[in-house]
Amino acid sequence: MKINITERILHFKQPAGTSRGVYTERKIWLVEMKEGERKGIGECAPLPQLSCDDIPHYAETLRMFCDQIEQTGVIDYQALRPYPSMLFGLESAWAQLRVNGSAKLFDTPFGRGEEGIKINGLVWMGTFEEMYQRIEEKIQAGFHCVKLKIGAIDWEREISLIKFIRQHFTKEQIELRVDANGGFTPQEAMRKLEQLATYDIHSIEQPIKQHQWKEMVRLCHETPLPIALDEELIGINDTTNKIELLDTIRPQYIILKPSLHGGMHGSEEWINLAQERSIGSWITSALESNIGLNAIAHFAAKVYGPHISMPQGLGTGQLFTDNIPMPIEIRGEKLYFNA
Repeated sequence: MKINITERILHFKQPAGTSRGVYTERKIWLVEMKEGERKGIGECAPLPQLSCDDIPHYAETLRMFCDQIEQTGVIDYQALRPYPSMLFGLESAWAQLRVNGSAKLFDTPFGRGEEGIKINGLVWMGTFEEMYQRIEEKIQAGFHCVKLKIGAIDWEREISLIKFIRQHFTKEQIELRVDANGGFTPQEAMRKLEQLATYDIHSIEQPIKQHQWKEMVRLCHETPLPIALDEELIGINDTTNKIELLDTIRPQYIILKPSLHGGMHGSEEWINLAQERSIGSWITSALESNIGLNAIAHFAAKVYGPHISMPQGLGTGQLFTDNIPMPIEIRGEKLYFNA
């Protein structure tokens, strides 16, 4: 087996605003495994200042793991636990190699092109006018689940925007999710959760910054609307520590991004542990190219089975001007694989 690594820079169609700043470009590493005539490609894409494996010598560390796989012919999941974005890329390439280079990584109704996966429409942070226009576009495109990134503009204006949406669309017409990216302080969080709850919000992602377990336990216990953990899971790679987090905080949901939360292997472990505790979950992408998005979609179809009812966060494949072609496309509110 031979594994090649290629570094690429992707460029956003429009600046992507998050609570950690604004992205205009995205660096990724593509790993290509070759064995005879077969080949598989995967995407390693750590997020700056967020991924637990956003490390100074990323490319050299990735090369080291590739060399080990070339020599042994196996992926060392235990050694790769601290490096989820690397593990995800290597798993994706390995999965494609196993199916003789097909982009259909797993045999599912989604992979056979028989059904699509319902996704949420993502509305990025921006001015009131920008966010409202983006919401209108998602609704006109047929989305029934819209996710709002909040925390970038004045709180009262954001609440006004949410109120405006609810005045025009009931919760049966539009399911609203919000993502605070840890933007609330522990002191103000409950007040803001109570305000949000009056507008039939499905859930809020990461209301306060991670590593504040005492405050998060209180919020999850007393919250008037479901809380979903996202950033809180980053860096929790050992099974024992995952169990401790779930048993201590007891969130209503967890959200899995394979490149942040342990690759496919670690994400599936999170999902199984959550299900044992009656904690819900869904899967999202993390600003990957279409290569990563394709792998995440096939993984979601495999781990949740056919007829997925919970909208997943798989709609970011249209972000880049120079994306990598893959046989996936969004039709209405669903992501399809063109088998």
